[in-house]
Amino acid sequence: MLEWSLLNIKPDAVARNIIGQIIHRVENAGYRIIAIDKVQLEREEAEAFYDVHRDKPFFTKLCDYISSGPCVPMVVEGEEVIQGLRDLIGATDPAEAAPGTIRKDFALNGTQNSVHASDSSERAAVEINFFFSRHKLYLLTRNEYRG
Repeated sequence: MLEWSLLNIKPDAVARNIIGQIIHRVENAGYRIIAIDKVQLEREEAEAFYDVHRDKPFFTKLCDYISSGPCVPMVVEGEEVIQGLRDLIGATDPAEAAPGTIRKDFALNGTQNSVHASDSSERAAVEINFFFSRHKLYLLTRNEYRG
């Protein structure tokens, strides 16, 4: 089934200039990036994005981290992309991630783990709408150059 998912390259990966290496892996896995941006979240925006984790002990640290520098959110399209991206990025803790996954190869630790990917179609819709307006997505998918 053709799906959309959000993939967000986090501040540690942006600061280490490995955006291209991550995108390369996503595209080599057969997925298509249909929208991409570079943003820096304010603290309040970080709290809104990670609201599902508000009651967890790592919430404050997570919000501090994600708002500490620029990130690169993107909308990725592909067959069963939600699970596919989750497999491609690996476990949250890089020590537990499978060899060859993005987090195993690039993450610094469980917080600075280089990338985030939506974990369900419901979260994908919420997360994509958080970073990208429906108007922008419509224009990108309907009016793109087909050369």
